[in-house]
Amino acid sequence: MQLAGKVAVVTGAREGIGAGVAVALAEAGADLVLVSRTMSEDDAPVRSARELGRRVLVKQVDVAVGSQVEDMVAAALAEFGRIDVLFNNAGLSMPGMLWKMSEEAFDRVIAVNLKGTFLCTKAVAGPMMAQKSGSIINVTSSAGLLGTIGQINYTAAKGGVHALTKSAAKELARYNIRVNAIAPMAETRMTETIAHDPRFKEKYLERIPLGRFGQPEEVGPAVVFLAGDGARYITGQTLCVDGGMVML
Repeated sequence: MQLAGKVAVVTGAREGIGAGVAVALAEAGADLVLVSRTMSEDDAPVRSARELGRRVLVKQVDVAVGSQVEDMVAAALAEFGRIDVLFNNAGLSMPGMLWKMSEEAFDRVIAVNLKGTFLCTKAVAGPMMAQKSGSIINVTSSAGLLGTIGQINYTAAKGGVHALTKSAAKELARYNIRVNAIAPMAETRMTETIAHDPRFKEKYLERIPLGRFGQPEEVGPAVVFLAGDGARYITGQTLCVDGGMVML
């Protein structure tokens, strides 16, 4: 219960890593603001958190739209009075080779994965600065650290998140706000679109020393750690939760 009394915002919370992390944060004692474009009161992470006795605010938000993000943060403050943790997880993948990729596919992936992270971070920064505490955890990717074939838009976005994390950590440190990132490799609907071809999936697995994709619930403990006081002297870092695929 190291997060008892804390309030955590989770974007992209409806499924996959976001849902797994939301439950982990609830198990650690945090009340939640669960965010997705299609989030509903009946979604599994909402039910699970409430069964644990946590308060949950559900918001439908497109994180690429600044006014929607600002309204979400205002609603969270009205409901809970504070925001202690932000998990910037909302993202999407629209794979394609460089010479085939449309401008629209590039723009949308950048808007959600990178601009959305910026907008959410900006929106919570003010309240966290006022309370002189907070932990922001962004989701980057091995693609953003190493580059990958067929995802130049996603790679550019996640590389941007990696750099944004470092700059935000330096700007916000004076307010006792820590900004870190995780680079997970977990089986989700998004990774299925990337590794749907068995041959491609096998090549991916060859790059992972532990020999398997992780599960969304295996990402949760890393986020809980970065959100809590046990990581109070850690900022500007990227923690790879990927079975050893990336070793920095």
